[in-house]
Amino acid sequence: MILTTVLNHGPKYYFKVHKKKLENICEDAKLKEFLYETLKNCPDKYFLKGPRSSVLKVNLDADIQNQDHEIKLLARLGLESNYYNDAHLNVQTFLLAYDEKTIAMEVPIWMHVDEHEKYEELLKTNKTLSGHIDLIRIENGKIWVWDFKPNAHREKFAHTQTYFYAYMLSQRTGIALENFMCGYFDDKNVYVFSPSKVQL
Repeated sequence: MILTTVLNHGPKYYFKVHKKKLENICEDAKLKEFLYETLKNCPDKYFLKGPRSSVLKVNLDADIQNQDHEIKLLARLGLESNYYNDAHLNVQTFLLAYDEKTIAMEVPIWMHVDEHEKYEELLKTNKTLSGHIDLIRIENGKIWVWDFKPNAHREKFAHTQTYFYAYMLSQRTGIALENFMCGYFDDKNVYVFSPSKVQL
């Protein structure tokens, strides 16, 4: 049920899609097409140079809400599972296997300079931006882009990272940004916002 591709993008990334859940709960054919196609044919060259979304230090104006979301408990259970010597991998693997809403982990994503009107102004480069989305969930008809962040309450730019993840996925799939939500979390705190309402 779990399709896996190992991506050599500097470190190894284990891009996984839960096929049964993708087919059962995802109604967007464009997202399905992107995930299946990227499993088979990821353009690795975009990930070997240029900026990564995870290291961006750009302040964006987002209406970030601290919520009592179910993913906090799921993160705790994932950490307690302790299958791997890596907190990220424990949380990701647990959610993909046992959470009914999680459809994919470590999803590779990228964007070119002509795909954002303020690309060079914000990123100070014209090289391709890339990254790997920790988790994608389907919640209440929305595509949720999630990033696990130990000590999430200390994060200053996690919203920037997840905003660009959602924007890149919107560009790659042709799905409007209004259909996405973003969040970052650990086992104690969950922060969410709508990427379509972010002020640049």
